[in-house]
Amino acid sequence: MSLSKGIVLVGLVTALYYERNDHIWRTLAALMGLSIPDIAQRKFPNPPKILSPLYNQGTMAILSIFIAVHVSLVNVPLTTIDLFHREWRNADMISHFLGGMTVWLITTEILMNMAEEYRVKLSRKMLLLYSFLILLLLSTGWEIAEKISEGGISFIQESIANKLRDLLMNFLGALTGLYMVEKKGYPFKFKLRLPLHANKIEK
Repeated sequence: MSLSKGIVLVGLVTALYYERNDHIWRTLAALMGLSIPDIAQRKFPNPPKILSPLYNQGTMAILSIFIAVHVSLVNVPLTTIDLFHREWRNADMISHFLGGMTVWLITTEILMNMAEEYRVKLSRKMLLLYSFLILLLLSTGWEIAEKISEGGISFIQESIANKLRDLLMNFLGALTGLYMVEKKGYPFKFKLRLPLHANKIEK
């Protein structure tokens, strides 16, 4: 988290030096976002399960990497290079990959921990179905909102093929997150109460 904050802070200094107002606000918002886990952990030691990702250092580390990388792509620190919108428009694939991974991990952790708290019997299959469905809804909603906003930003015009590619990168990121959880147990392990008809014990 500290390294990500440092990278974003350098981005803020860069934005101030080059008087890039949009990036000033972007980096300030990023710094605020990166500070939320620390504040929550200090002020609310016994959080509800829906906030559990904020207290998972592994999940927050992945979130912080996503934020730092995304902000740096929009304006490379110490330069005026905007890879995201101008110099290399395909840079958004990196953000969508990391964003998809982050959103899926947070969503899955919340669903799993809430099922545990409320003693809901949830199979691995259903957990994955719900988490990927939520990811699809959020990703599609983001792309629609982005398309609507294009009218006010002249240099951002994306084709339908580009939108589909963004969705694909989101899901590739999520699948990578699934691999990390299943094979490495990071940033959390599946904890599920099996339905009565389950045939085997799930880890």
